[in-house]
Amino acid sequence: MRLIANSLVTSSFVVLAAFAASAAQAADVDASSAIDAVTVYPDGASVTRVIALDLPAGDNSAILKDFPLTLDPSSLRVEGEAGAKLTIGAIDARPPRAAPPVNLPELDKRIESLKDQRANLQGAIDAAIARRKFAERFAEASPAGVGDKGEARPISEWRAAFAAVAEEVAFADTAIRDAERKQREFDREIARAEQDRAQKPPSKLEVRIDLAAAAATKATLRVTYTVRNARWTPLYDARLDTGTKDRKPALELVRRAEITQSTGEDWSNVALNVSTVRTARGGNAPDLNSLIVQYPQPQRPMPAAPASAAMDSVRSYARGGMAKLAEPLAERADEQQATADVGGFQVMFKIPGRVSLGAGEGAKSLRVSSVTLAPDLAVRAVPVKDPTAFLEASFKQNEDAPLLPGRVSIYRDGTFVGRGQMAAAGKDETVRLGFGADDKIKIERAVLKRNEGSAGLIVTTAKTDERAFKTTVRNGHDFPLRIAIEDQLPVSENEEIQVEMLPATTPPTATNLCDRRGVLEWAYEAKPGEVRDISFAWRIRWPKDKGVVMIPSG
Repeated sequence: MRLIANSLVTSSFVVLAAFAASAAQAADVDASSAIDAVTVYPDGASVTRVIALDLPAGDNSAILKDFPLTLDPSSLRVEGEAGAKLTIGAIDARPPRAAPPVNLPELDKRIESLKDQRANLQGAIDAAIARRKFAERFAEASPAGVGDKGEARPISEWRAAFAAVAEEVAFADTAIRDAERKQREFDREIARAEQDRAQKPPSKLEVRIDLAAAAATKATLRVTYTVRNARWTPLYDARLDTGTKDRKPALELVRRAEITQSTGEDWSNVALNVSTVRTARGGNAPDLNSLIVQYPQPQRPMPAAPASAAMDSVRSYARGGMAKLAEPLAERADEQQATADVGGFQVMFKIPGRVSLGAGEGAKSLRVSSVTLAPDLAVRAVPVKDPTAFLEASFKQNEDAPLLPGRVSIYRDGTFVGRGQMAAAGKDETVRLGFGADDKIKIERAVLKRNEGSAGLIVTTAKTDERAFKTTVRNGHDFPLRIAIEDQLPVSENEEIQVEMLPATTPPTATNLCDRRGVLEWAYEAKPGEVRDISFAWRIRWPKDKGVVMIPSG
């Protein structure tokens, strides 16, 4: 028999009174639970605990005291099976009351005994202090009158008197130090005993589940709840085999899930899933209010204030401003990987086997999936900024599970070359990854002309800036490779400033590359050992009585 119930969270006095009346007749059944399954989201987790119960017939309340304090009480859900008819009633979560220790009388006796022993030591200290003071007063007094008849002792006896005083003072000091050391030990023991005696704040949440059994039966319940202090982030390994002239390149893309949790409970030997659903964003898009355009309201002049009042106002404003700021490798070992369950609106990756992850023990990286692709290789360079040629691999994302944004570790021909960032990509979108510098592609960019002057027939009417460049590209590989060179043509946003690309320019294969105004691209298939020159020239013209500057756009 399968049963399902939702949590009941209410502050109604009527409902609470009804529960109290039924609880008075219900039998309390202490039970324990074990975490069986966890689904981790990018911003939380859903945990399922399993409870095995032996229930007598009638009304019962299963009491579980091992739930974490961080769970969301409104998310509690329970379902289960039983051998007889079983009805699941209310689910109530509350922090357990802080209970005094069970050995309270023994602790009180121990604290009392420790304090008595400490008091005895204080008496010994006081006696030693008095003895030392007496010896010191004796040393300060004249030796006269110390004989039997009050006569002064001979000088030959003074040394013995001094030695006796020194011995008394040293004895007293030693006794005081020993007693004070023992007192400190007693103080530490008393503090530990009083800490044991104090009521401990609850470290777990108490969950009560009301159950009604038609007959005595065994039942298995599963309680599911959400916690916020857990998350997973996507990681990637991109391993590129660049190939040779006889072997095509290959790219292995490995998905990983980096999981962290500080929920206050250990996930030991659990079935683990990771989901792409973002639970903290809510279910609806935000509301958009009207946007009003109006003239600013005139400020009313403020009456002049006395100097002291003005200073108070300034200080008050400063404090208010600060407050607002504060607000506002032999045979290769294969790594196990997950299976993907792709739905219409989410992807669930099921990690094989059972997984353990303790609370606060740090991040654990698990392999989710891998795929081997046939990438398109290209070398891209922006010599106007850096003459280095960078190898890129592009591929079409053909999996149903989208690629989520995350860090990617880059390997080229078995060597780690750096880290990058994976952009979000859905199915059939093209992904481009960089794999570091390609030292076999040599690129040089030279300035052929830079001429600032005037333009016009008899009378000078405008100023000009004319520039010409040549970029030389050499393919040092023994196989053909696609090469893409980027450069930039100035862009004018004023009709008086005219920009033109001159006829000497090698025609670019793309303009306004990726919707970036003025960015040009020359892309071609370079043969092994091929050297190619790319010419680029432009001219700017503007009124003679004005000046211009070129500023990179934001």
